[in-house]
Amino acid sequence: MSGYQAQKWWLRLPLWSILFPVLGVVAVGTKLSSFGSAGTAAAAAVLIGSVIAAVHHAEVVAHRVGEPFGTLVLAVSVTVIEVSLIVSLMLSGGADATSLARDTVFAAIMIILNGIVGLCLLAGGVRHHEQRFTLRGVSATLGVLAAMAVLVLVLPNYASSTPGPTYSSSQLIFVAVISLILYGTFVMVQTVRHRDYFLPDGDDLPATAHAEPPARNTAIASFGMLLVALVAVVLLAKALAGTVESAVIKAGLPLTVVGVVIAALVLAPESLAAYRAARRDRIQTSLNLALGSALATIGLTIPSVAIVSLTLGLPLTLGLDPKEITLLALSLFIATLTLGTGRTTVMQGAVHLVVFASYLFFTVVP
Repeated sequence: MSGYQAQKWWLRLPLWSILFPVLGVVAVGTKLSSFGSAGTAAAAAVLIGSVIAAVHHAEVVAHRVGEPFGTLVLAVSVTVIEVSLIVSLMLSGGADATSLARDTVFAAIMIILNGIVGLCLLAGGVRHHEQRFTLRGVSATLGVLAAMAVLVLVLPNYASSTPGPTYSSSQLIFVAVISLILYGTFVMVQTVRHRDYFLPDGDDLPATAHAEPPARNTAIASFGMLLVALVAVVLLAKALAGTVESAVIKAGLPLTVVGVVIAALVLAPESLAAYRAARRDRIQTSLNLALGSALATIGLTIPSVAIVSLTLGLPLTLGLDPKEITLLALSLFIATLTLGTGRTTVMQGAVHLVVFASYLFFTVVP
């Protein structure tokens, strides 16, 4: 390969997507977070940039390898980021840190079902009045999401093998396995057996549907930068874990706010993509991105955290309190109604956003 050709495929990657992972490694090597408030703020900014860069590179690799492996590459990459943030905070925290995995997963569900979906429906409705999507795919996704959410976040409150809202080791292994099975089955249905359930009709096809896959060299470069970004995220998360918890406690906020921050950070790139799709009258693509992220959050994060918990002997609290169970039930019920006709307007978006605002308010003011 000539120098010109090498330069050409490197230039196909945005400069920021290369810069942030490199800065992340530098920040870890120089222990940037230890240089007072300015160093901590700079390290946090690099961490956020590295997360977004990691998701970008995962999407490039996913586009190159195609489905169903492309979906798995993106989902696994996001899961590595989320699990690294959760475990780092669990290792640095006290007894309250045992519920961080639960808080993060619940926050992700609420952000997706109410925040992202609500914003997409409202934005699409304002611009296009009424939008249509394939009902069968969304119904199947909501069914899987409801089953996994209840088994992981509600059932622990009623299991009697251990005291409190926790699972015994055997119960945790069982729930982790069935979560993986449900998610794997969903991926197979979405990408192989019933792809038409999740495909937009006619001119609603996303711009990337027929886009030419990136060149092999570009994909290899993205895969390498993806690994660098993931290493930077994991190590920076570990370095910043104690600082984040201390800041939340000093502000007088509940520790559950940390779970909201983690979920919002991990979901930021996909949230933006879903919003843009809705604005372009591609509500099917928007819902696929949003609801698929919710399934990956439970189906991959919980098994991963369960393995870490059992291996390191870390306690893991999964059961929600009555207030959160009420919000979860309300969210699933509303989603079933608002997404049960195959058509959406600003009304549905407003309802979801009101529920999301209620969730945020009662998280900060419990």
